[in-house]
Amino acid sequence: MSVTQTAAAGGDLLFATEEAVGLVTFNRPQARNALTFEMYEGLATICREAGRENALRALIVTGAGGKSFAAGTDISLFRNFDGRKDGLAYEQKMEKVLHDIESCVVPTIAAISGACTGGGAAIAAACDVRLATRDIKFGVPIARTLGNCLSIGNLHRLSSALGASLAREILLTSRLIEAEEAERIGLASEFFDDAGAMMARARELARQMTAFAPLTIRATKKGFARLARGGADAKDDDLIALCYGSEDFREGLDAFLAKRKPEWKGR
Repeated sequence: MSVTQTAAAGGDLLFATEEAVGLVTFNRPQARNALTFEMYEGLATICREAGRENALRALIVTGAGGKSFAAGTDISLFRNFDGRKDGLAYEQKMEKVLHDIESCVVPTIAAISGACTGGGAAIAAACDVRLATRDIKFGVPIARTLGNCLSIGNLHRLSSALGASLAREILLTSRLIEAEEAERIGLASEFFDDAGAMMARARELARQMTAFAPLTIRATKKGFARLARGGADAKDDDLIALCYGSEDFREGLDAFLAKRKPEWKGR
């Protein structure tokens, strides 16, 4: 197995690749992995570049230290905000970052331990799959902290992850969702007693995904995104043509009939 690792945002964001699996780590455990603007942009860049030339087939996002995924945006960054203008610019920047995560062409897995709040909760909601440890605390308690508000895009992400009624309730009561409730509502697909077991499972899932047809994965992700925006009437002819017109579809058919594993090319 080949492993490469790079650091960005002054070392606050780590990016490692293990063959076709990427691992993004928020690396500020002393600050509960509170996010800087550079960390947001670093994650967005990784998501935009994932899948180029089929080098990366799955991406895991997690927090260093095993006690926090990400405790939202570092509050010190708001000290110099000058009212509505800076607020609008910030939310526009965040919407672009989260769009890049949602638009990532490869599957994204959020591996969540401990605090997953504010911007961290938005990132987790934007990922395709969520795994969590039983010390998870998930929510956006801004009504009792900063006194800002969520964009419509983030209200939609939370509603998709939690259901509209629960999303509304936790925002208005400013409370956090913990493990028992998170498991009951399906906030994450699997729960673990410790971060080590969770990360082992995240890597296992990611490796499984790297073996699947990349165009099917891509079309599925784009289809869900369009469904969220446009409902069941969203257009899909291009997605159907992408898959059925591909070399991979012919390879999958030939491999199935020959009782062998397909060799996907992503074209």
